[in-house]
Amino acid sequence: MMPDSPLPADERNVAGDARRMRRIITEDYSWSLAIIPALTDLCLQHIVRNFQHNPLLEKLLPKHRSKVLEQLSTSLPLPVTTNLISCEDYWRRCSSERWQTCDISHYGFSWKRLFFEKHLENLIECFIPDLTDTGAMCSTAELSKDYIRRLEIQQLLPPVKVEMRKEDEADDVSDSGSDAGGDLPSMDHFDLNLIAGSLCDLEELHLVYGVKGCGMNFEWNLFRFTDRDCAALANSFKTFKKLKVFQLHRSRVDDEKVRVLIRSLLNHPSLVHLNLSHNQISDRGARAVGKLLNQSQLQILNLCNNDIRPHGAQAIAHALTKNSTLKTLNLRLNHIGDEGGQALCHALLQNNSLETLHIGSNELSEPTTSVLAHVLSQNTSLKNANISCNRIGLDGGKQLLEGLSENKTLLECDLRLTDVGQESEFYMNQVLRDNQERARVEAQQTQRSTSGLER
Repeated sequence: MMPDSPLPADERNVAGDARRMRRIITEDYSWSLAIIPALTDLCLQHIVRNFQHNPLLEKLLPKHRSKVLEQLSTSLPLPVTTNLISCEDYWRRCSSERWQTCDISHYGFSWKRLFFEKHLENLIECFIPDLTDTGAMCSTAELSKDYIRRLEIQQLLPPVKVEMRKEDEADDVSDSGSDAGGDLPSMDHFDLNLIAGSLCDLEELHLVYGVKGCGMNFEWNLFRFTDRDCAALANSFKTFKKLKVFQLHRSRVDDEKVRVLIRSLLNHPSLVHLNLSHNQISDRGARAVGKLLNQSQLQILNLCNNDIRPHGAQAIAHALTKNSTLKTLNLRLNHIGDEGGQALCHALLQNNSLETLHIGSNELSEPTTSVLAHVLSQNTSLKNANISCNRIGLDGGKQLLEGLSENKTLLECDLRLTDVGQESEFYMNQVLRDNQERARVEAQQTQRSTSGLER
């Protein structure tokens, strides 16, 4: 017969309960001593799990809505989240999980705008003509139309099947890349007209008709802006009425194509910045650009690294004599020579709006600097001049110093690799520092006056 337990009955019961508790925990690993969640939390978890099929958000209290947004998956379909979720923190999570670098300062400090612009850019850059579904592209553009202001397209892919042209047959084959009409793809690159109707508020458009990272698979055929591409792009300008900045570079754009584009941009209601750098534009294209200067509100024009020669520079100079809106002109890395350089400098005697002129690496020499020196003694609008990488020489440097000594407005002058001489460069830099100090003092006085008027 077992002896009676030395413990009182109550203590024996407690000990028994403890043994049973330990046994239950050991045998059932899913059992927990944690407090049962509140009914509110259970409901919120249910909303999160079923959000795709029942996107309940607006009817929640603010504190409950915040909890749901913190737990929502970033992989939810865009048709569900686009117009329903405006919380910036949610779109920050979506963007950070997808892209390593996210700088919202370029997107109006809006995470939602950053996400949709980069998302659409990726779709366009991966689009393959006659292979990628255009319906999905159009629906995405329509869905995100209220959040797209800028598109920066770093590549545009050609069709998979492209008939390659030999170098010696380039003049005999059409610019579309195929001489067999029945085998032509429906488009040579992505056609912006497919989504232009959904992007009526687009303000900036940057395009490169080429393939990035092609490596050892490089072929010139991958970097071709064709006639069909040009016609389609020109037609899209009719829809992009709010376009302020247009950049088409590194795309082998020649004179004929730039003339087609310029024809569509004449009298554009809002274009202020045009960048056609790193292309194949020569004098005929430059004359078309000169016509654009006379019929638009352009403020910035970049034609860097093209094939513009004296006659093209003269056409642009002639337009400058009548233009009153252009503030920045970049003709670096062309071949305008002294004939073109002198024409541009003479134009500045009549132009009162241009503030920045870049004519570096243009085969200029002393004749151009003698005219520029005369201009600097009279022009009061030019603030930044770049004539680097030209054969100015010692005499040209002395003439520039003489003209600059009478100038009170020029703040920057790049004279690198011009052989103007250390002495002339030293005294010119001293004049520039005096002008910069004078401009700083005037800016402070203007700011004080403005503050006084506001009070």
